[in-house]
Amino acid sequence: MCVERQEKMVEKEQAVISEEEAAQYDRQIRLWGLEAQNRLRKSKVLLVGMSGLGAEVAKNLILAGVQELTLLDHQLVLEEDSRAQFLIPTGSLGSNRAEASEKRAQNLNPNVKVKVDTENVEAKPEDYFKQFDAVCLSCCSRDLLVKVDQICHQNSIKFFAGDVFGYHGYMFADLGEHEFVEEKMKVTKGNKDVEDGPEAKKAKIDATESTMIKKKIDFCRLKDALEIDWSSEKAKVVLKKTPADFFLLQVIMKFRTDKGRDPKPSTFQEDCDLLLQIRNDLLDSMSVNPDLLEEDFASYCFSEMAPVCAVVGGVLGQEIVKALSQRDAPHNNFFFFNGLKSNGIVDCLGGK
Repeated sequence: MCVERQEKMVEKEQAVISEEEAAQYDRQIRLWGLEAQNRLRKSKVLLVGMSGLGAEVAKNLILAGVQELTLLDHQLVLEEDSRAQFLIPTGSLGSNRAEASEKRAQNLNPNVKVKVDTENVEAKPEDYFKQFDAVCLSCCSRDLLVKVDQICHQNSIKFFAGDVFGYHGYMFADLGEHEFVEEKMKVTKGNKDVEDGPEAKKAKIDATESTMIKKKIDFCRLKDALEIDWSSEKAKVVLKKTPADFFLLQVIMKFRTDKGRDPKPSTFQEDCDLLLQIRNDLLDSMSVNPDLLEEDFASYCFSEMAPVCAVVGGVLGQEIVKALSQRDAPHNNFFFFNGLKSNGIVDCLGGK
């Protein structure tokens, strides 16, 4: 963004943001502009599930400067939470996870209002979600994810979901009909200092000038992304490029539905056997070869690993910021991270 344009924007918006906030968010304002920062500071976000991933997302949103963040979790602090959930202080075993996270979360940024809700998200009526600009769910069943996404999709609320299972993690976004702007550097035709030849015809990028380009993307619902008919010829072509972690996610979701929990180290062998059985049955029913997930996949799906939470939480938090600020192209619609290979993949599944 050119200096003149930024100065005009500052003059236009300076009455909206305080000097204290301008100083605190100076780096962000320089990065994505004051208009985008103001959209953030007017946004209310619901974050469901204060696991290790939830803590990472909460940290990123609070530091970014949303107006209000509600931490919703009815579960109690367990010993395993200490592995990745850094917002919960020592000695909090048995207390509510959201309440235990509140103080450290609030201390990250006094300009953000951090609220706590200890009720079960399953019991929340549809109107509850309508007060938020964005809703992010983790630690939830497949049915609940699909249900809440449907509510958000119908009411133009930005929906996100994510989880971490051992070395693996994912995020999903449904932004509905999403409009945003991208900054493009000015391109000049040819080299003015050269009269003839190849150099005179090459396009040059002028880093001192830029323009904002408005764009729009239509997102599909989570239900459509999860219920692809893989038996069709078109889907079989897509299957060759689809990350195996997409099917791993389906297996974990089925395990969570059947057992009402995630795989636990205390029942390692029993859960490994069940995950393998689910893989065989589920992928076969989807017309997908079960061998797409390697035989030992289950042993890498236990507990939350802090480094994986950091990566997935960083991407998820940034995507929420981009959606609320309407700045830069969002990931459409999945992001999968494989800690064994140290790589992340963005893929669009279920879209038109």
